[in-house]
Amino acid sequence: MHSTSRSLTGTSCLHGKQHEGEEQDMLTITHTHEAGTLIEGTARGDGTAEILKANRWRWGRSIGSWYVPNSRDHRPDHHGIRRVVAALEAAGFEITTELDETVRSTAEVEADKIERQQARVAGLDAKAERRTADAEALWERHESDVNRLPEGGEPIKVGHHSEGRHRAALRRADYSARRALDAQHDAERASERAEAAAHTTGARYSVQTVANRIKTISADVRRAERRIEEDYYDPEHGYRPATADQKRARAERAAPILAELRDRLTYWEGVRAEQIATGKATNYGPDTINAGDSIKTRGHWRKVVRVNPKTVSVETGYSWHDRVDYAAIQAHQPATT
Repeated sequence: MHSTSRSLTGTSCLHGKQHEGEEQDMLTITHTHEAGTLIEGTARGDGTAEILKANRWRWGRSIGSWYVPNSRDHRPDHHGIRRVVAALEAAGFEITTELDETVRSTAEVEADKIERQQARVAGLDAKAERRTADAEALWERHESDVNRLPEGGEPIKVGHHSEGRHRAALRRADYSARRALDAQHDAERASERAEAAAHTTGARYSVQTVANRIKTISADVRRAERRIEEDYYDPEHGYRPATADQKRARAERAAPILAELRDRLTYWEGVRAEQIATGKATNYGPDTINAGDSIKTRGHWRKVVRVNPKTVSVETGYSWHDRVDYAAIQAHQPATT
C-alpha cells in the first residue's frame, strides 16, 4: 500500500463563520480504489459545499459524504485533489489527505460492480412495486369518488340544495383522477428504470462490448509500452534514441499502469474465452474466412470481398464496402464452388 498524507493549516477565518476561540474541525480527503475520493469532517453551512461544488464534487446522499464523481475504481487524481486542498486552505480550513494508491484486481472490481448493480436493480424493483401499489390504491379511491356522483351523468341543479354537494363530489373525483394519473406515470417511470437497470450488466458483458473492450485495452497496453521505448527530444540535436537509463526510469513509472492494464486485459480475455467455449461468441479470423464467403452481422448476410488481418470487407449493395470486425460476425457460410 502506498499512501501520502499532509496537513495544511489555514490562517483566515471561514467567511466569518469561525469565531475567535472556536476550534475548527479537521477535514480529511481520503481515497481508496474501492470507495473513490471522499472528504470527511464537513458540516452543513460551514462553507465547504460552495468550494466542493466549484471543483465538481457531488454530495452522495446514500453515503453521507461529498465525493469526486467517477473516482471509484480509479487511481487518485492528485492534480484535482491539490486544487481543492488549496481552495479549502485559502478559506481557512485545516486539511489532511490520506490517499491509498493500492489497486484492486479487475475480478474484484467487476464482482463489486455486479453486486452494486444487483442491489440497485432490487431497490428499483421495490420502488416500482410501491409506486404501482400506490397507483392502484388511488384508482380505487377515484372509482369510489365517481360512484358518489349522481347516476347517469345528471347535471348540476343550480340553486338546488344539492348543488354544493354535487360540485364538491365533482371536485373530489377530478382531484383523485389527477392523483391516480400522476401515480400511474410515476409507476411507469419506475418500472422503466428498473427494467433498464436490469439490462445494464448484460449489456456490459455482451459479446461485442467485451470484444471492443479487449481491443481498447490492448491498444492502451501497446501505447504505454511504446512510450517506454520512444525517442526523446534534444533541443540541440532534435529527436534522439532514448538511453538505457531513460528507458529504465520510464519503465519504473509505467509499471503500475501497465500491471493494471494487463490485469484488465487478462480478465476480459478470460470472459471472451468463456463466451467462445459456451457458444455465446464466435471465433472467426482471417484463417477461417475467405473472399467470396458470406457472413452474418447485425442480423444480415453480406458477401465478403476482402479479408483483412482484423476485419473483413463486405458488399453493401452500393459503390462502397463496409468493414466488419471478426468479433461481430454471427455466422459464416463458405462460398459455393
